[in-house]
Amino acid sequence: MNYRCPRCSAMFEGQQDHCPYCNKKLKYHVPKIDKKPAKNKVKPLNSKDDKAMLRLVDIVKVYQAGSNSVKAVDGVSLNFRKNEFVSILGPSGSGKTTLLNIIGGLDHYTSGDLIIAGKSTKQYKDRDWDKYRNLRVGFIFQSYNLIPHQNVLSNVELALTISGIGKEERKQRAIEALNKVGLHDQIYKKPNQLSGGQCQRVAIARALVNNPEILLADEPTGALDTKTSKQIMDLIAEIAQDRLVIMVTHNPELAEEYSSRIIKLLDGKISDDSNPLSIDKDYVEEEKVTKAKMGFWTATKLSFKNLISKSKRTVLVAIASSIGIIGVSTVLSVSFGVTDYIRSMQDDMLSSYPLEIAEASVDLTSLMSGLSNDEKRELSKFDINTQVGMDSMISYLMRRYSDITNIKTNDINKNLVDYVHALPTNTYATIKDNYGIDVTNNIFANWTSSKDAGAG
Repeated sequence: MNYRCPRCSAMFEGQQDHCPYCNKKLKYHVPKIDKKPAKNKVKPLNSKDDKAMLRLVDIVKVYQAGSNSVKAVDGVSLNFRKNEFVSILGPSGSGKTTLLNIIGGLDHYTSGDLIIAGKSTKQYKDRDWDKYRNLRVGFIFQSYNLIPHQNVLSNVELALTISGIGKEERKQRAIEALNKVGLHDQIYKKPNQLSGGQCQRVAIARALVNNPEILLADEPTGALDTKTSKQIMDLIAEIAQDRLVIMVTHNPELAEEYSSRIIKLLDGKISDDSNPLSIDKDYVEEEKVTKAKMGFWTATKLSFKNLISKSKRTVLVAIASSIGIIGVSTVLSVSFGVTDYIRSMQDDMLSSYPLEIAEASVDLTSLMSGLSNDEKRELSKFDINTQVGMDSMISYLMRRYSDITNIKTNDINKNLVDYVHALPTNTYATIKDNYGIDVTNNIFANWTSSKDAGAG
């Protein structure tokens, strides 16, 4: 007998105390569910074409959470055929979405290898992953991820825009993709004017417009009602007739009904595979050489549309930016203005003083501060009324002065005097020439000698 867990909807055989997938304790008997035979929505696989389109070799993905490491995928090895409908089941946290992101190039594995059409991805660079996502893989998300301010046609065209497809071809291919999903009469509506099922159809059309070899679906029916889910699954099953479709789901009934292969994950490891491919031969296809790029004018147009569609936010950002720029400009203007005013005031004040060039340059400030710091008060000991006292005081002052500051001597010659006199008159008030006076204590000696001579 088959039973279903009320938390993760996983099916298992026999009554058990805990769910084998999410470990939920089952306090009551789980309602019995009769297993329905698959309706065989996907055509039987041709054993002659059992070559691996996609291979996962010992894939490990570890996330670092501070000092702890979480192993989301633990040594998964899988081979996928060129065209099959694969459903990946498992409880929350089992690594389903992480594995899907690694297959789609949205996340990179920690160790192992992902082999695409016989080519290893170990040496892939960012541009190689961009090319792989744009040309080989189509994505269908649970939340649709449609651009709200773009209409249905523009949303589908976006994948072709990134591929560098011309405008006319881009529009034609987008309309053809929308016709396949039954939305040919809704191409000019916005996403908020569509139902959930219609939005998911737009997402499917966007995933198919580049004709990818691999279609990845992450819970495509998770936000839809039962009736709409059936319609979306019928559409995906039809797509799976000629390409590889890998779907992550929590609904085992849909997986049993539509999938040609069911893979179960538990704690990052494969717990069951209903139709494994053990052949090591790879399906090799000639690689597309188209570059994933967007034209400058196309990018400018999309940016302008985005600004127009969010006009209120754009205006608020512009006003805030203007206030910031004006404030910074005002502060800089005031700062420069005050600086210029102080400089001009200094020039006016200093211009009133004469330009003085002396034979000896003296730092009077140092002299006065040095004399004021006469700790021993030696100046008070000299008696200036006597010759000996005056001579001693002058000798002390000269010695003290030489200790406090250095006298800088200028070489004043005719060339220097002519240069100074040739300076513009507006740069100074007057010019004062000071050639110096040789004042020594000889005057006191001469005065004393004259006095003695008169007395004699």
